Amino acid sequence: MGFSAGGHLAATLGTHFKKALIPNKPAINLRPDFMVLGYPVVTVPDSLSRVDRMLLGPAASSKKIKQYLEGFAVTAQTPPTFFVHAKDDKTVDVRYSTTFYEKLQKIGVPTEIYLYDQGGHGFGLNNKTSDKKWTGRLQAWMKKQHLLD
Repeated sequence: MGFSAGGHLAATLGTHFKKALIPNKPAINLRPDFMVLGYPVVTVPDSLSRVDRMLLGPAASSKKIKQYLEGFAVTAQTPPTFFVHAKDDKTVDVRYSTTFYEKLQKIGVPTEIYLYDQGGHGFGLNNKTSDKKWTGRLQAWMKKQHLLD
């Protein structure tokens, strides 16, 4: 589970789990069972936003940029994923979540997305602009995926 840049980290774990970056002698499976991504920084492939540039640094090489843009390649092994995002988020474009969600849906990975009309960036567990709580939807989705009893 991760929000914003933490969503970037969580999505990286869920899409790069086959490549151990430290010794993994017991060959532990590094794939998360599921992901919960709140307004995650997962790049829309056709552009680099201000947030992407902050993560990559101003002097990022073209190789690093290419790697970053392709970094969230989803496969049938990508863990089931739940997204939450506000449509009016000015920091992380809602298309980051919707594009990733659509890719997962297209290849049959269990996924759900909950979009608020308002809430901006950084609302966390409680979006004060709405009386609807996304955490209830998350819990129902997790039960449906047999992640909770």
